[in-house]
Amino acid sequence: MAERDEPTGALVRPYAVTRGRTRPKLEIAIEALVETTVRGRAANTRPGGAHGQEQQYISTLCDGRLQSLAEIAARMQLPLGVARVIVADMAADGLVAVYEPTSLDDENESVGTELLERVLSGLRRL
Repeated sequence: MAERDEPTGALVRPYAVTRGRTRPKLEIAIEALVETTVRGRAANTRPGGAHGQEQQYISTLCDGRLQSLAEIAARMQLPLGVARVIVADMAADGLVAVYEPTSLDDENESVGTELLERVLSGLRRL
């Protein structure tokens, strides 16, 4: 899909894109990574595919390149909540895979904090 074909929030009201829904089928973190599945690729190449312009754009955007939910929303010029609903619908339909960030449990939290402190120290030295 060419850049000029990118969907924009200015053309369609966000609630119209999500059919009035504001709650996603599943919660997706803003930093979660999204990748098009084999099923999503096949649906995207079918003439007259069943999904809309936004879903086709996301399928193309995330095909072969992981994109965060925040990046998808920014590229589509849509509010984060709208992008979250669309991506959650696509994930429920098996069109995309969502990779949630791993959380640190209490045992590993000190290791994570130490690593972040070393990174911050290194950045300050730059």
